[in-house]
Parts: sequence; C-alpha cells; structure tokens
Amino acid sequence: MKVLKFGGSSVANAQNIKLVIDIVVNSAKDEKLIVVVSAFSKVTDLLQLASRKAAAGDESFKEILIEIEKKHLEAIKELIPISEQSSLLSHIKRIINHLETLLDGCYLLGELSLRTADTILSFGELLSSYIIAEALKQNLKNSGYKDSRELIKTNSHFGKAAVNFEISNQLIIDYFESNENQVVVLPGFIAASLDGINTTLGRGGSDYSAAIMAGALNANQLEIWTDVNGMYTANPKVVKQAQPIAFISYQEAMELSHFGAKVLYPPTIQPVLRKNIPILIKNTFEPDAEGTYISNQEMTYKNPVKGISHIDNITLITLEGPGMIGVTGSSKRLFEVLSYQEINVIFITQASSEHSICIGILNSDADLAQEVINKAFEVEISQNKIDPCIVERNLCIIALVGENMKNHQGLSGRMFSTLGKNNVNIRAIAQGASERNISAVINERDVKKALNTLHENFFEENTKQLNLFVMGVGNVGEKFIEQIHKQNNYLKENLKINVRVVAISNSRKMHFDEEGIDLNEWQSLLQNGETADQENFISAVKDLNLRNSIFVDITANESISKTYEHYLKRNIAVVTCNKIACASEYNNYKKLKNLSQKFNAPFLFETNVGAGLPIIDTVKNLVASGDKVHKIQAVLSGSLNFIFNNFNEENTFHDVVKEAGVQGFTEPDPKIDLSGIDVARKILILIRESGYQMEIEEITNESFMPAECLETTSNEAFFNSLKDHASHFENIYKEALSKDSRLKYVAQFENGKANVGLRFIPKDHPFYNLEGKDNIVLFFTDRYVDQPLLIKGAGAGAAVTASGIFADVIRIGNN
Repeated sequence: MKVLKFGGSSVANAQNIKLVIDIVVNSAKDEKLIVVVSAFSKVTDLLQLASRKAAAGDESFKEILIEIEKKHLEAIKELIPISEQSSLLSHIKRIINHLETLLDGCYLLGELSLRTADTILSFGELLSSYIIAEALKQNLKNSGYKDSRELIKTNSHFGKAAVNFEISNQLIIDYFESNENQVVVLPGFIAASLDGINTTLGRGGSDYSAAIMAGALNANQLEIWTDVNGMYTANPKVVKQAQPIAFISYQEAMELSHFGAKVLYPPTIQPVLRKNIPILIKNTFEPDAEGTYISNQEMTYKNPVKGISHIDNITLITLEGPGMIGVTGSSKRLFEVLSYQEINVIFITQASSEHSICIGILNSDADLAQEVINKAFEVEISQNKIDPCIVERNLCIIALVGENMKNHQGLSGRMFSTLGKNNVNIRAIAQGASERNISAVINERDVKKALNTLHENFFEENTKQLNLFVMGVGNVGEKFIEQIHKQNNYLKENLKINVRVVAISNSRKMHFDEEGIDLNEWQSLLQNGETADQENFISAVKDLNLRNSIFVDITANESISKTYEHYLKRNIAVVTCNKIACASEYNNYKKLKNLSQKFNAPFLFETNVGAGLPIIDTVKNLVASGDKVHKIQAVLSGSLNFIFNNFNEENTFHDVVKEAGVQGFTEPDPKIDLSGIDVARKILILIRESGYQMEIEEITNESFMPAECLETTSNEAFFNSLKDHASHFENIYKEALSKDSRLKYVAQFENGKANVGLRFIPKDHPFYNLEGKDNIVLFFTDRYVDQPLLIKGAGAGAAVTASGIFADVIRIGNN
C-alpha cells in the first residue's frame, strides 16, 4: 500500500484535479492507495479571513462565503457529469449551510474561539475531499471516501492538536483491514478529539495526516505531490539556479524543512521515520520528473552540502552582562520564561565566557519576549549585573545542511568567507554537535544575495555570476556589450564566469532587468526604458543588492565619477575608463582606494591609461614586488599620436582631428585631448600608482594650442577655430621637419616633477617610430636602470578600450 498526499496547488481547480485523478488511476494499477488531499488553493485563507471578519462584526464575511461556495460548485460542474451532480450538490450545499451558521454565530457573538476556528477551518478539506472522491469514482469505480476525523484522534489543544497514536493507529488499522476499495480518499489537516470535537493538526497538517496513515499501516511509500520537482538545493523562487535534490536522508530533510523548505512540513517525517518508510516528493504538473527520495539509505555524495535554506522574519535577542558569568541557571530562567509564553526559540548561541546568550525568534514574538525577559531579570538589571535585553529585528537565518558535512573540513570557513566577500554581515553563528547544519543570522535585506552567493559556491561548479550595471553606451560602451555577448559562452565554459548585464544607461534613458538584459535587444530596450536619473540608478542598484555587483562607468562624466563611493560602500565593485576620479584631488583618490579595501569592493581602472594596455597593472606589480619607480617617459595619448602621425603637407590639422573623432580616438569633446589635460590626468594616475602624492595642478602643461581654440564652447566653433589657426599648426610641423624630428605629445615624471607637452623627437629616440594610435611607456626603476621597462601598443579606439574594461571585469570574476 502507498499513501499519496496532494497539496492545495495540486487541487486548486478542476483542471488540476483532473491531473491528480490521472496520477491516482495510474498508481492504483499496481497496489492499493490512500489519497489524502488538502483544501482547494487559498480556501483555508478565505475561511480564516471570513471567520475573523465575522467575529469583528464585518458583514463582508458573507461575500467571502459566496466566493468559497462558487469555487466548489464550479469544480463540481467541470468534474462530474450533469446526471450525477444532484446528490453531490445537495451534500456540498448542506456543508456550506453549516459553515454559514457557524460564521453567523461568530458575527452575533462577536468572538472566535480556538475551538470554533478549528471547526471553521476544517471545512476546506471536508469540501475538497468529498468532491475529489466523487470525481475519482467517475474514473475508478472501486474507490471510496473516509472522514479522517473518524480515524485520527487527538487531544483538545485546538489549533495544533497532539495525536493520540495508540488509539489512532488502531482505528486506522481496523478500518483498512476491512476496507476493500482500491483507493480511499481522505481529508488532510483535520482530526477529532476523543469526545468528537473537530481539531486541526497545525500548519502543514495534510502532510502530517498522510504520514500518520502511512506509519499506522506500514505503507511501502509516502508520496507528497506538490507544485515543484521535489526539495531543492535552495528556494527556487530566490535562487533561479537551484536544482531538485534526487536523494536525501530523513535528518537532512527535517533540517531543510525546519529552515523554510516549504514542500515538506517537519513533523510529517516523524511517523514514517520510525518505520523507515521512504518519502517521495513529486510534482503534480510534471509527474515524470524524478522528484526527491527521502530515506535512511546510506549514499556517498561528492558534495557534502545538500541544501541551503533560510527562515525570514527573525528577531535576535541578546541577554548579556557580568552577572551571568559563572551563575548557574541563567539559561534555564531565560528559556523557561519563553516557554511559559509559548515562544518558540529557533536559534541559540552562547559565548564560551558565559557573558552573553543569544536567541533567534520570530519577529511576531519579539515585543512579548523582550517584555517577559526583562521582567524575569529585573532584579539583576536594576543592579547593573545584566543589561536590558538587546533586540534586533528584521533579520534572517540562513543554513547549510548536509549529513556528510561533519566529515569535511573547512565548510564553515568557506561559507563565511563567501558571505564576507559580498559584504554580508553575520550577526550570529551556530553549529550543532551533529555538524549537519551550520546556521548564521544576517540582515533580511541581504538574504537573496547570501543564498545566491552560497549556492553559486557550493552547487554551481564554482561558476561565478557577475551582475553588471553599465553607465554609458556610446562607441566604447557598445563595443563592450558586443564583446560580452560574443564571449559569454566562452567565459562560462572556460573561466566559469557568468556575466549578466542587469542595467544599462545613457544620458537620456536607463533600463533594468534583474534576470539579465537580453543583449540581442539591448538597444531597443534602452530606447523604451525609463528616464535616466543618477539618483534613481544608484537606488535601484542598492535595492537589488545582487551578489558580485559591478558598476561599469564608460563615460567621461565628472558627476558620475563622484558616485563611486556610494557603490564601494555597498560592496559594489567599480570598473571605469573615466579618468576624472583617479585624477581628482589626491584625498579623494585615496579615499576611493581605501573604501575599496575596507568594503572588499574592487576598484579597477586599467583603461585610464593606455586603453587596453596593461600599464597600470604593471605599475601595481612593480610596487607590490618592492621595486621603486624613479622616472616615467610616455606617449599616453593614442588620439594625439594618431593626429601627429597623420598631420602633414597633404592633410590639414583640422581634417586629421576630425578623422580621429570619426574613428573614436578622441573624447566626444576633442579639447580634452588637445588641451593636454587628458595626458596630464594619465601621467598623474601613473605617478600616484607608483606611490607618489601629487595633484594635477603640480603638472606643467605646455599647451601647443592657441588660447582662442581652447576657449570655444562648442565642437562646431572649435573646428572652425582650427581652420582659422591653420598656419599655427603648419609652422609647428615645418619646425619638426627642419629638425629632422617627429612630433609627439610626451608626458614625463622625474625627481618629483612632471610635465606634458609637444616634443620634437629625434630619430634615435624610442618614441620616433611610434605609429598610428599607439602608446608607449618607459619605466625607470631600481631594477630597470639602464634599459627601462617598455610597454607599447594600441592606446586608443573603442574596441581596445572596451577590451580593457572587459579585462577588468574578468579580473574581478577570477578573484
């Protein structure tokens, strides 16, 4: 014999009930079945609401009653042939009339006792089970119905009655020994006291009803049919990558159920655990899916962690003070006073010094717990031996669960390290002696990030998901997104990195998608997005609170560069090609670096100098290895190098600058390049990364541009001014020819001083043959004295800059 239980979602409506009947008919071909059913989906909630409204004198309870009746009558009309409906409709109508009488009584008396509440709530299962039993008879003649109240007997603790197993088991055995039906349908959740009064078995009571039946009859198997494919490695609504667990032990299942795995009610396991009856959790809507098999069968697993679960709405209460040290009975008094108030303690941890004890309870119990604890210790509190209890609300407990965790070292360290890297603050920690559970209390706002981070670390083959928030999708930004889209599969397969673009923004529009933006359609999505707003963008990033979040700044905007600290303080990495932040006041530059370290949030800006060239990374490695930079000589502007390499008798200065802009080598405002400020910022960043303190004002900028050109207020005016001053640039070019030299815009740092300016480079100089848009940097250090360390390559262009940004993102992924 097998026992099958179908939950509320499985019997939500006639369409779902037909699926249930198919499953039952197919299963009944092999052996006898007991089918335990819940109330139709949401009906228990409606009954509870109606009873409260009635007791409060609110006549709208009648509308709810009409809704309940309609829901059941519609199911009958779809499930039962018209010729067979009459007697069933009459029976259901009698039940509804009885319910109406009870609700009218609550309305007239203005009260709702626990006993009455249990009776009212029992109507959900009574209605559903009778309808399903009649529908099953249309498909399987040899089936019947039995009222669970006649078989399961309890005490009179209304709301959550305790089962009298000795009497119940005998009643169940006696009934089924004489029953010849192939299938018997019973209502779950409900029972009766020894004197025949309706009782209920508490939350998840239908599971419990099924387990009681299975245990009493030594069933071959208990099947729990629900709307998911078994127990998952984490809550699939929170962790999209969660997977069903194929096999799990009773103990592991109980741990996961306790910590919020709602597909199974913890007490369910007790009656079958004693008899070693396996439990199979199956999906009504995918009956061919494997499901989760729960038993005491020993199995070996590569992963010692079976699942990650959590409990929301937790309050942490801490009792501490010197008066607890060495004093016996403090813990007893604490738990005793909570027990008297029926406050369930979910989490316990105590310092070895005995100075404090910490407990986790539900938020709903927090006020009462605080009151009674302070009352119980009022003498010690008045004598300053113990402090008034500290109450921290809106927390959450997360837990790693696994039977074999006790045989593996380092799991707790791995768990806490993973959370720490994502700035998830741990308020308290507990681990039982069995070591099958490691629990931690965290802030409720971090639960999604924590669960996803842990799941990624323990279940996803160390695939790290990076969540990108991209600001700026011009030439470089477009190439960056294109590169991500193209390389996504490669990154997943070879580097175990899953890069998702969660947000994109330009100066006009922004678009968010928590599940990741479809990069095939990002341009149209952005075009139809909401109005861009920096404050709203920052708020949205913070509110999403995703693991491994990276803010990517692909602009040259000063106001955006001032937002970095907001991200870093929330453990959100910053990757930027925007030079303004790192070239701002030294104190601001240093503050950003310090915030990065303090909050474990990478701050990477390799593309600030040399686009995709590894210049900054090289400097960092030199300094980290103990070398000291004394002198830097560099051509750091790919745009200026392109301009002066192509400026000659055939191409005017105006035309070459125009072409540089078309090819994406210059900033949108070309004055930033031609004024020398861009090069000054770059050399300043290299100086600072080399370990020196310097401000931008200390760099001598020897401009070759006429003042009138730099004072223009628009690009159109600027280019017109280049035409007006064409002779100025021609004279510079002619002077270079006369000296048999080439024009290069050079940055230099030596002896604590720095300058940038146009230089005449002779043929024997390393800079002379620098072609196209290339950059070159010479580092003279303690180790590179006679022959400098030289880095050379393309230093401008959308594609190479985008690749440099992409490389920084991958660095974070590999960290």
